[in-house]
Amino acid sequence: MASQLRNALQNNRHVLMATGAAVTAASVPLTVTFMSESVLAPPSYPWRHLGFFASFDHGALRRGFQVYREVCATCHSLEFVRWRELAGVTHTKEEVAAMAKECMVVDGPDKEGEMFERPAKPYDKLPSPYENDEQGAAANNGALPPDLSVMIGARHEGHDYVFALLTGYMDKPAGKEMMESLNYNPYFPGGGIAMPPPLQDDGVEYDDGTVATISQQARDVVQFLHWSAEPELEQRKKTAMLFMAGTILFILGSGYHKRWKWSSLKTRKIAYIK
Repeated sequence: MASQLRNALQNNRHVLMATGAAVTAASVPLTVTFMSESVLAPPSYPWRHLGFFASFDHGALRRGFQVYREVCATCHSLEFVRWRELAGVTHTKEEVAAMAKECMVVDGPDKEGEMFERPAKPYDKLPSPYENDEQGAAANNGALPPDLSVMIGARHEGHDYVFALLTGYMDKPAGKEMMESLNYNPYFPGGGIAMPPPLQDDGVEYDDGTVATISQQARDVVQFLHWSAEPELEQRKKTAMLFMAGTILFILGSGYHKRWKWSSLKTRKIAYIK
């Protein structure tokens, strides 16, 4: 009786182990399929301003701001950028003040307790296309366009990602299932993005005569968005260079002082007299 019971328990254990192995084997392909969804990694592009001794191309920053203002600003905001921060970077102080006056901002309250509109001043933020997030989502089929102030820093390899995203729109491949309202872009997670292709050849007219191809506009606006994410980048590089120069001088001075301080001790001769 005991042997029969032992055999029955062993058989049940084998059945449970086999069932668990089958469930695990069946679940592995589902997990792999989910994790291996086709999303292209952006290529690595040469960005000269990323070098240790390199600085921003301020001509590209000016063109990039023009692309943002004429194209991107219709849906996206730059919440953390003020007009005055553009002075000396993309435009002169006079040009910044003139551009700011073209925008109206809500201020107040006045003496009667009422809110009022006035022309923007250099210390005001760049205008947002929507008054609130709900309005922005309602105007874009429920998809709120993100703020672009720190977009380059918020994405892995942000320069390459944003450039590839802006230039990577194409027809969806055969068999790809997407909502009709989405556009296919292999660099966007899932492949379906609500934003239509924002850039077109000659979509803007550059003041300096640069040909406004799609790739040129994408290159310029990416550099401008990098500046908006790290406006102190050039100052950090200058500070780092001063620090490194000071460190080298300190090391050389310390080495010289050490040799001078210990030279009398290291060169002395000790004699023992009986």
